Amino acid sequence: MSFTKAILGTASALAITATAALSDPAIIYDLGGKFDKSFNEAASKGADRWAKESGGKYREIELSSEAQREQALRRFAEDGANPVVMTGFAFASTLDTVAPDYPDTKFAIIDMVVDKPNVRSVVFSEHEGSYLVGVAAAMASKTGTVGFIGGMDVPLIRKFACGYVQGVKATNPDAKVIQNMTGTTPTAWNDPVKGAELTKAQIAQKADVVYAAAGGTGVGVLQAAADEGIYSIGVDSNQNYLHPGSVLTSMVKRVDVAVFDAFSQGADLTTGFHVLGLANGGVDYALDEYNAKIFTADIKAAVDAAKADIISGKIKVHDYMSDNNCPIE
Repeated sequence: MSFTKAILGTASALAITATAALSDPAIIYDLGGKFDKSFNEAASKGADRWAKESGGKYREIELSSEAQREQALRRFAEDGANPVVMTGFAFASTLDTVAPDYPDTKFAIIDMVVDKPNVRSVVFSEHEGSYLVGVAAAMASKTGTVGFIGGMDVPLIRKFACGYVQGVKATNPDAKVIQNMTGTTPTAWNDPVKGAELTKAQIAQKADVVYAAAGGTGVGVLQAAADEGIYSIGVDSNQNYLHPGSVLTSMVKRVDVAVFDAFSQGADLTTGFHVLGLANGGVDYALDEYNAKIFTADIKAAVDAAKADIISGKIKVHDYMSDNNCPIE
């Protein structure tokens, strides 16, 4: 399959090849890159799956600066791409401005809500999946201290952290959770060196399991954890394979499903608010041949019990996006 490649030039010039049909779907990857082994890469897999199963082609862009968000959206819309999918909350304000100018184009934004009639807003219950890996972390820890490393310090990442802490504390009320954010700008998503440094600092404070919700920065977290002989927890994509026997599990966020569904519906994309959580398979934990030996039967039983209780409503996981006060820190 040969895919149309969309290539960004400078902040003032946007070049997209036009060999695909004008009505083909398009995807815009957020800063951090298509091959971040996490969020953007999960989105890419959904697009690739659609192309393979449908025989169709899609168009894509990897951003290299904030200034290119609006350029990319307008160029795709003007060229007739439909729908146009974008990965990440940072597109929200731009999409809010652009969408009304192209009423016949359907847009889908992942990880944020934009209330426009031609926009599908897809959000995930990351707090639920993070609770599950928090249970696993608490059970796997021998020191009683675990860590969390986020990417950009925004409410969405605090949502991951809060659910994780709640899962840890529900399993071991005496556990200590060390939390660090990588930064306050988009560069925080693609700084594996800083991720490794933060991991080593947490290890110095006796953390022996570290959960990374940091995009490409998380690659550095997982590498440092493997080098130092502790467990890590991956995010978004299943990252167990990166360091077999070191990655305890991954909090899988089915961004691929969100993209696949949007591409599959095409110009008939249903708009509005869509939530993907534990109950409908939108988030989960990962168990495969790469972590089967370390994700013990006891851990699995505890995580599965928590999963069932969250789905049934017996366990209520705090949603930081609805209430920015995490009750358990």
